[in-house]
Amino acid sequence: MKSPYVNELKPNQLVETSFLVQSKEIRQKKGGELYLSLFLADRTGELDAKMWDNVSDVLNEFERDDFVKVKGIIQVFHNKPQMTIHKVRRMDESEVQFNDYFPSSKRDAGEMWLELRGIVANMGNPHLKGLLEAVLDDDDIARRYRLAPAAKQIHHAFLGGLIEHVLSMCVMAKSAAAHYANIDYDLLLTGVLLHDIGKIYELNYERGFSYSNEGQLIGHISIAMRMVGDKLRGLPNFPPLVRSLVEHMILSHHGKLEFGSPKVPQFPEAVLLHYLDDLDSKMEAMRALIENDRQLEGCFTTYNPALERAALKKDRYLNPAPVPTATADAKPSAPLLTPAPRPPVAAGNSLMAEKMLQAGVLRPKQAN
Repeated sequence: MKSPYVNELKPNQLVETSFLVQSKEIRQKKGGELYLSLFLADRTGELDAKMWDNVSDVLNEFERDDFVKVKGIIQVFHNKPQMTIHKVRRMDESEVQFNDYFPSSKRDAGEMWLELRGIVANMGNPHLKGLLEAVLDDDDIARRYRLAPAAKQIHHAFLGGLIEHVLSMCVMAKSAAAHYANIDYDLLLTGVLLHDIGKIYELNYERGFSYSNEGQLIGHISIAMRMVGDKLRGLPNFPPLVRSLVEHMILSHHGKLEFGSPKVPQFPEAVLLHYLDDLDSKMEAMRALIENDRQLEGCFTTYNPALERAALKKDRYLNPAPVPTATADAKPSAPLLTPAPRPPVAAGNSLMAEKMLQAGVLRPKQAN
């Protein structure tokens, strides 16, 4: 196991550790000499790094997506950690453990897969259940569905992120369908499971996250339509009218034409799918922004273009660093907010369900 990780680095610390190279740029100093500008990463985050001296010795030794061993010092630049690299070498894959470098879900992929299959097994509509089983029984789809991130960087951008996102939406869908009497729960679930399924081919996630050629050319909505069409050819009795509803949910789940949807949602389940997707993605993006922000001072994160805002670090805001005083016996003040007791979470709920209960997005079930 590597050490230290990005989230363990401290200012003025001399470190020797390993990273994945997320980006590499060769730049010029004012005097014309070359220097390297890098973004290095491991499973806990990314780090801005510069190599100012002896660059010609290592210029062609490594590239983006290579693993490197670096030695350098951690400094502070614009209120963020930045590494000045003294030495760097490319590492062979035999020297690394991949799970040290790639962010992944905190939940076990096999456990999430069983939960997803259980949700499908309990569906009542035989046609929608049959379609989902045909999709999930495909070995290549099943392998990728357990592994894929939900996005390249905006939300759930980690291995297993797609299935974690879908399971979170399943929990919210169940609550929403119980609240709104006109919602067909099985139809909504079908949209939840299929809306982003094209991302398993839209993205590369073997070494860092990027768009595949197919993703660049076609995009996940079109890929999902093709995947569903392939499976429906094996289900000749699938009702054509229901097929159009499923396809519409996939086509419209981004909600607006300017967000990439060819159609806007035009029936209740499609509208609800869009907002559940939007809510879950934004809540995860907010969590990741606050948790991974590298600002050393202040209670706000850096500006996030996807969320169009900076986020408040609530814990730091409510509990600022103590100001030294002359009174040795001074006691810390009580916290401004005391967390309420956590409601019990049903055994079948996902980790994301627990997070949403904590955030107040879902209400705990009342005892009978």
